Amino acid sequence: MRIASTTLVAVALLAFAVSAQNGGGRTSARPFGIGEQLTFKGELSKIIRGLDFGDMTFTVLPNPGTDGFVIRSEAKSRGTLLALLRFSFIQKYDSVISDGAVLRVDRTVKYDQQKERIRESDAVFDYGNNRVTFTERNPKAPMNAPRVIASELPGDAHDVITGIYALRLLPLEVGKTFNVLVSDSGLVYSVPVKVTAREYQRTVLGRVMCFRLEPEVFGKGRFIEEEGRMTIWITDTPLRIPVKSRIDASVGRVDIKLKTYKPSSEQAAR
Repeated sequence: MRIASTTLVAVALLAFAVSAQNGGGRTSARPFGIGEQLTFKGELSKIIRGLDFGDMTFTVLPNPGTDGFVIRSEAKSRGTLLALLRFSFIQKYDSVISDGAVLRVDRTVKYDQQKERIRESDAVFDYGNNRVTFTERNPKAPMNAPRVIASELPGDAHDVITGIYALRLLPLEVGKTFNVLVSDSGLVYSVPVKVTAREYQRTVLGRVMCFRLEPEVFGKGRFIEEEGRMTIWITDTPLRIPVKSRIDASVGRVDIKLKTYKPSSEQAAR
C-alpha cells in the first residue's frame, strides 16, 4: 500500500538528522537529558486536507551501567488513517547510546507492525571494525532464516532516531552545510543538510524563532529514491527543540508538528 509505506517513512524522517562529519564542531552544553519527552502529531494532505495519520513520542531514558542513555520512540497510526484507509501501524525503536560524551548509536532494536505484518530487528554498530550488522526476523515464522545485511561504517553514525539529538548539539547557522551519516536497515547513507533560513514559526511553545534545515534525502541513490523535498524547523533557543517537519512527496504533503514537550529533570530544575 503505497500511501501507508510513504507515510511511515515520513514519520521516521522527523528524526532524520546530521552528525558533524564536517562544517563545525558541537555545542558545549547538551540541551536534553534523562526524562525529556517529545510528542508529535502527523497530518497528510492530498485526498483530504489535514488527514490525521499518527502520533510519535520520543523519551530519553537511562542506560543502566553506563553514562549513556536510551532514546525510546514509538509511532502509532490514529484518526482518519484508521477510519478511512483501514490501515494501522506501530513502530517502536530503542536506540542505545553507551557513551554520553560521544553521541553515536551503538545498537538499534526495532519492532515494526503494518496491519498483520510484523518484523523485529536488531542493528549492531561495531566501530572497532567499522561495520554495522542488521538482522531482521519474522516472529510469526520463527523457523525461517533471518534477513542479514552488513555495511561498512565510515565513521560515527546514527539511526533515524538518534540523529535528531545529534542535530541539536550542532552550532546551527544560516548558510552552513553539514553531512548526514545515518544507517537504516543495515544500509548507510551520507546526505548533505543545509541550514537555509532563520524564521519565526507558530508552535505549541508559542511563536518562536527557528532554524530551517533542508536535508537532501530524496532522489536516485538517496534515502528515498523518488522526487520530493523535506524541511525541518528547530528552535533557535538553548534547548534546540525540533518543532516541525514537512515532507512533500508523491503521497502528498506530510506535516509533523510538536504536540507536547516535557523537559528533562535537569532542565525542569533550572
